[in-house]
Amino acid sequence: MDDIDRFLKEDLGGEGDITSDALFKDEVAEGRIIAKEKCIVAGLEETKEIFKKTKVELKSNFVDGDSVSKNTVVADVKGPILSILKTERLVLNIIGRMSGIATETKKLVNKCKPLNPKIKIAATRKTTPGFRKYEKKAVFIGGGEPHRIGLYDAVIIKDNHIKAVGSIEKAIELVKKKVKNKIIEVEVENLKDAILVAKMKVDVIMLDNFPSEDAKIAAKKIREIDDSILIEISGGITPDNIVEYASFADRISLGYLTHSAKNIDYSLEIF
Repeated sequence: MDDIDRFLKEDLGGEGDITSDALFKDEVAEGRIIAKEKCIVAGLEETKEIFKKTKVELKSNFVDGDSVSKNTVVADVKGPILSILKTERLVLNIIGRMSGIATETKKLVNKCKPLNPKIKIAATRKTTPGFRKYEKKAVFIGGGEPHRIGLYDAVIIKDNHIKAVGSIEKAIELVKKKVKNKIIEVEVENLKDAILVAKMKVDVIMLDNFPSEDAKIAAKKIREIDDSILIEISGGITPDNIVEYASFADRISLGYLTHSAKNIDYSLEIF
């Protein structure tokens, strides 16, 4: 069972769409998907897959990543009315959620790029269980960076790791012995630890919950020690303060993109 089958089963259960099944048989209908507000479109590929699976024809002049204005018809659909109705909410949930994330990501990228053309705006693992790959994809569509997908594809040594092991030095040494060919990132909470970690040949240092002026000083010190280290800013970053960090960071990661971005309002209207 793939994701689309699983999503459909969640809505249809074992009995199906009992309302629509009581009203219709084999009628064919046409409809349109409308973006009710200005946004970056995301989730259109998934929408096509859903309708393909349910034998509904979809036509669109747009692709994921396109900017559309309010009340734009992003796609036309034609097919069995029962198929359209049973997939309507799934389609709108996916395209609305992904477009919301992509739109918010694009806003932050556009805020930061003029200050630092090389800046990367990244997601975190603060995602919806079972829907992470789509939320991360939406960040990418909006011009951001997905960051690591899970606990398996990069090392990030965080505060609880350090507390449980006993020290930053020990944590880094153990990881380097046991993990090969993976990015090693270390989270630090003060300038002293940032300087210590910079001397230990890691790939990324995350400055966590640093006020912007303190982060700027730490970034300068790190680069003086090892300018190959990527400097990531995270913790307490919002759309209001992100520009305070943009000029000197290599990457800014924020959970806001996936846990607080507002869904875009779409509708599917049959005519």
